[in-house]
Amino acid sequence: MKRYGHGLVLGKFYPPHAGHHHLVRTARDRCERLTVLVCASSVESVPLAERVAWMREIHPDALVVGAVDDIPVDLHDPDVWAAHMAVFRAAVPEQVDAVFTSEPYGEELGRRFGAESVCVDPDRTLFPVSGTAVRKDPVGCWDYLEPPVRAALTRRVVVLGAESTGTTTMARALAEHYRKRGGVWARTRYVPEYGREFSELKLAELRAARPDATWADVTFRSEEFPLIALRQAELEEEAARAGSPVLFCDTDAFATTIWHERYMGTANPAVGEIAARGRQHLWLLTDHRGVDFEDDGLRDGEHLRPWMTARFVTQLAHTGRRTAVLSGAHEERLAAAVTAVDALLTEGWDLADPLPERR
Repeated sequence: MKRYGHGLVLGKFYPPHAGHHHLVRTARDRCERLTVLVCASSVESVPLAERVAWMREIHPDALVVGAVDDIPVDLHDPDVWAAHMAVFRAAVPEQVDAVFTSEPYGEELGRRFGAESVCVDPDRTLFPVSGTAVRKDPVGCWDYLEPPVRAALTRRVVVLGAESTGTTTMARALAEHYRKRGGVWARTRYVPEYGREFSELKLAELRAARPDATWADVTFRSEEFPLIALRQAELEEEAARAGSPVLFCDTDAFATTIWHERYMGTANPAVGEIAARGRQHLWLLTDHRGVDFEDDGLRDGEHLRPWMTARFVTQLAHTGRRTAVLSGAHEERLAAAVTAVDALLTEGWDLADPLPERR
């Protein structure tokens, strides 16, 4: 099989899927070095920088570069071709020996680069998927997506609330409910609350020095809360990469901003910044009313539950977060939560169409 010096793969990768990755890996195997050019138009929903980051992570042995290309698509107009080539050449000025594509325009693209055109699986027999199909139905194409793309598309649902209001019970119940749907949903994940693990470690460390210590003896420092928020975000990202199209999180960085107020009495801007970078879509607030307070050895705030619930309500509204308040018995709460989550999933992903091709 012929080998080449410098190969090129060019595409929108909107979003990248298994067919794209097969194309890139095939090209990499046949070239001394490979450049992948990601071209994005301004009308598309996924930013160019994010697509470039995905492709760099998935293909670390290739040079991945990006370019904004807002020129209309017309495969029959030489002037349009010339305008596109100016964008391509600006991004990839080096000599190209082979252009790898799965598209009918591959021959012309190769000719214009002064390179050989190599066609890879044009009928999509190995991976029957396309960017159009993924944009239309991410769930149906989930198994064709790599972890960073799944993480970006996963609908993230946060369960939050005051102490002893059933957040953990609800998050676990929701994950189990969606797993029972089978198929891709069987991989639905639940992200535990890292703040609780952190609290357990603090109490254990204190008891190592003072065996009679209780939760009332534990104190927090403001600088610990950004660490908790960051670790929570990391656990969430790990789960989103490996799970189904929906992820359930027992708290998040936004909730940590309220917990900081609860323990420290003021806001922590660093935690707020972490929360602002989050990619969550729905917050389910567990009402304290109707739920008995249970002291499990790490709780002391029964008297603060009304304040915390009210504070969550205020800040969720103030920050414009999509929210559903869960109240009543557990079965009622679960039914309301499923209704809210299903509504989110039914809305779909609303990925904008790329620039149309002129016929």
